[in-house]
Amino acid sequence: MEFVAILQNKPIWAAILAWAIAQIIKTILSFVKNDKLDLSRFYGSGGMPSSHSSLVMALAFSVGKYYGFDGPSFAIGIIVAFVVMYDAAGVRRAAGKQAALLNILIHRQGITPQEQLKELLGHTPLEVIAGAILGTVTGLLF
Repeated sequence: MEFVAILQNKPIWAAILAWAIAQIIKTILSFVKNDKLDLSRFYGSGGMPSSHSSLVMALAFSVGKYYGFDGPSFAIGIIVAFVVMYDAAGVRRAAGKQAALLNILIHRQGITPQEQLKELLGHTPLEVIAGAILGTVTGLLF
């Protein structure tokens, strides 16, 4: 019975929808920029817009829409959303920059790594804001 309730939970579906829209937009923008379809952009992190920001903002605003913007559920959701967005534009972005520098150093030393460090981890503030706007609109409209 709980599984049916989960399937009927509109905030969850709003969040998933916002995430999917962001990932589709990333894939399209990557195709336009590189003239090559890269399906890894559909499930990968980083890029425009931030799907993490879209996901958490859609969840928070959908919870607010259905259960009230003055309740503790919205407060928890919006605070978690801010933490996720701060992390995406701060810590994860810095880790991506460090990975890029390490990849350059490894290449210059002639070392053959088992795999290249992933550089596209975080987001610029603009990517986070775009994801937040997408998520907010999706959460309110869904």
